[in-house]
Amino acid sequence: MGGIFGTIARENPCVTDLFYGTDYHSHLGTRRAGLATYSTEEGFFRSIHSLESSYFRTKFEPELCKFRGNSGIGVISDTDAQPLLMNSHLGRFAIVTVAKVNNQDAISADLLSKNLPLSEFSSGKINPTELVSLLIIQGKDFVEGIENVYRTVKGSCTMLLLTEDGLIAARDSWGRTPLAIGRKDGAYAIASETTAFANLGYEIDKFIGPGEIVRIKADGYEVIRKPNPKMQICSFLWIYYGFPTSVYEGKNVEEMRNETGRIMGREDKTEVDCSCSIPDSGIGMAIGYAEGHNVPYKNGFSKYTPTWPRSFMPINQETRNLVAKMKLIPNSAILKGKRVLFCDDSIVRGTQLTDSTKLLHSLGAREVHMRIACPPLLHSCPFINFSASKSELDLITRRIIRDFEGDSGKNVSAYSKTDSPEYNRMVSEIASRLNLDSLKYSKIESIVSAIGLDKCRLCTHCFDGSSAFTLEEENV
Repeated sequence: MGGIFGTIARENPCVTDLFYGTDYHSHLGTRRAGLATYSTEEGFFRSIHSLESSYFRTKFEPELCKFRGNSGIGVISDTDAQPLLMNSHLGRFAIVTVAKVNNQDAISADLLSKNLPLSEFSSGKINPTELVSLLIIQGKDFVEGIENVYRTVKGSCTMLLLTEDGLIAARDSWGRTPLAIGRKDGAYAIASETTAFANLGYEIDKFIGPGEIVRIKADGYEVIRKPNPKMQICSFLWIYYGFPTSVYEGKNVEEMRNETGRIMGREDKTEVDCSCSIPDSGIGMAIGYAEGHNVPYKNGFSKYTPTWPRSFMPINQETRNLVAKMKLIPNSAILKGKRVLFCDDSIVRGTQLTDSTKLLHSLGAREVHMRIACPPLLHSCPFINFSASKSELDLITRRIIRDFEGDSGKNVSAYSKTDSPEYNRMVSEIASRLNLDSLKYSKIESIVSAIGLDKCRLCTHCFDGSSAFTLEEENV
């Protein structure tokens, strides 16, 4: 997915806050990271590193002394190399984005037809952040240029610009990804994840709205484009992506996960001895389930973090499956002879869970039940970089629909309706294939209730395909 962070201060150098603030987004990506600062005396300094073989801190710590100035931006990216430095009629600026550009080829062709040059990666692909930059500099000012991005990009794009006159923060036109401003004495910060604020002394000051553009200087900020009235923020932020201490639209991630678990725990009639989690994102739900179901919470799995602290690493799926297995260590003393119920954020392919249930049974668990924080994933995400999946057949649900219907795309809407005959048959088949004694998913209504926003302001497309905005309609 990716995350961005920026900071600007009246007097103190920004590098410490920038370094740690960006690092607090490391759970959002594993491929690349970058920092850029601006000094009125020395100009811009930028550095970009690959994260595929090491961690953010180990790559950037040795060169922190090279960064100068009171303002800077940083990015953790699962896609392109960033930040980019641009020199244009708007002035010099650096830019970072959290974006998914579905019409990248069409934009590239249009820019090339206007005699604008495009650099390429060694793979031959165009850098999407460069496309965004070129769309911006076609405007007479930054607002017009960013609005050009909103009109042109099909997918989503949230961005942060470091200029010679402060920072400019712009949230995706439908607010699919979050952006918030933090404040402390003498400084401001902008972050995808508000979890970056607390230990650096910032307090949440403002949630930037969909399509809103804000100019931030050391002594304050001003809204230079008002937010759009409609929003479709990704509901999966609370379910999976978000760090437990982060807050989106006023709703804390951990509180939402607790409430999701409580709702399911109160409704569930299954008799179990304890509630456990698949760490880390299943913990909040499992604690809530234990409360709602009136059973104890136990650590059936413990996560071994000294050598594998990040869940997204590495990129290769086969290796990721192995790493996932190696870092989750079961506690046989808690499992043996027990009817254990595990909570997890989602089931995508089902590969890792298949291995886990086999292991749990082999260790003596009498029954293994699974409760999932979200509804079944039935659609790939066209709006943000949800996963590395290249095909909807990567989803276990679509493979089962193919086996039932002869076509993975047939009758999908019926399978997305909770408790329909098709839905119940699909869930039963998933439970059978994963060797579970029972399997239940949260209802969309429960997710909406736990988040506390109106359904029309949440994107639940991956569950029911119901996003109010198609790719063609999105930028109208």
